Amino acid sequence: MNDDSLKRLKIDPADRRRSNGTMGVIYGAVATATLIAAFLALPRKSDSVRIVGNAQPTPTSAPAASANPALSPQTTPANPADDVILTVSGYIVNRERIELSPRFVGTVRSIGVRKGDRIKKGQVLAVLDDTDQRALLAQAEGRVARTKAELEQAELRLQRVQKLLVDRVVPPETGDDARLATEAARAAVREAQGSLEYAKAQVEWTIIRSPIDGVILEKLVDENELVTPQSFGGNRGPSTAVLAIADPNDLQVEIDLNESDVAKVSLGQRCRIAPEAYPDKTYGGHVAEIAPEASREKGTLQIKVQIENPDRFLTPEASAKVDFLKP
Repeated sequence: MNDDSLKRLKIDPADRRRSNGTMGVIYGAVATATLIAAFLALPRKSDSVRIVGNAQPTPTSAPAASANPALSPQTTPANPADDVILTVSGYIVNRERIELSPRFVGTVRSIGVRKGDRIKKGQVLAVLDDTDQRALLAQAEGRVARTKAELEQAELRLQRVQKLLVDRVVPPETGDDARLATEAARAAVREAQGSLEYAKAQVEWTIIRSPIDGVILEKLVDENELVTPQSFGGNRGPSTAVLAIADPNDLQVEIDLNESDVAKVSLGQRCRIAPEAYPDKTYGGHVAEIAPEASREKGTLQIKVQIENPDRFLTPEASAKVDFLKP
């Protein structure tokens, strides 16, 4: 190779510097573009807000939105209970629980009803042994018969004495004695008749009848058991009652209301009741009773809500939810 060929292959130093500068510009441009792309690729919170807020549903995108609820806006349906100011749970109770006790110590001879039976007012529910009572009745009837005979005898004597007084055969004191004896005989008859009525009442008391139309809640004794008239009734202590009854059409919901919610409740306020066993069934009601004093231990005040038009779906001692409505 000659010298001319070598000179042609040799690179001028000026050209070599320009080439280095051009490569630096290229490298810098690539680096800048990479940083800008990385910055734009970073996710931001505002992107999701804009996407959800500005997205316009289309017929073709509707199924996709429903398939993925996380990507669709959440809507709250209209609340049909906007008039409810307070919701509290309580227990369904009979407004009155009647426990039937005997009026004297006796033995149960028969019980003609079972738990859950529906009964009518005046229906015979149980019968006590009446042997002693019928014996007392027989004695009272005999006493009445004897006193009536004594009265008749006293009246006849008084008539004779009055005739003798007219003829001045006997002194006036004899007439007074006969008259007073007659009055005493009349009083004895009235007393005997009172004893007879009491004996009849005792015989009648051996038959226990229902005072109301209702249902048998509980049978508290069995046949041939001895019962006594002493009873404290209900939940206030030991009871010697024969049967417990109540009116199934007279029900209330008993609620222990927090002191902080007392101001939201007033007497006569309208309510809506739903038994926990049948939440789809609702009943109208109103506040029938507000206790005159609170429970210091619980920090509550007892409220009773009267249920209007109850039916078989309401069971006493079952729980129920009560919505107190705006006045």
